[in-house]
Amino acid sequence: MRRKPRRVCEVCKHGIELTYKRPEELRRYMNRLGKILPRRVSRLCAKHQRRLSREIKRARVMALLPYEVEP
Repeated sequence: MRRKPRRVCEVCKHGIELTYKRPEELRRYMNRLGKILPRRVSRLCAKHQRRLSREIKRARVMALLPYEVEP
């Protein structure tokens, strides 16, 4: 029986910097309604998922990202 290949965190793999200063980068990890995607969908490790959430929330406070999007 074959095992599935192990998932690798995209941020670890490519060395992407998650920061509120790049809202277009953070939008990749949000759905069309403006919600933060869960780990199993975003394919991030726990450390970077926590960082992502923190940076998205900072960007929302600074009005760089919306809290919610009109459907």
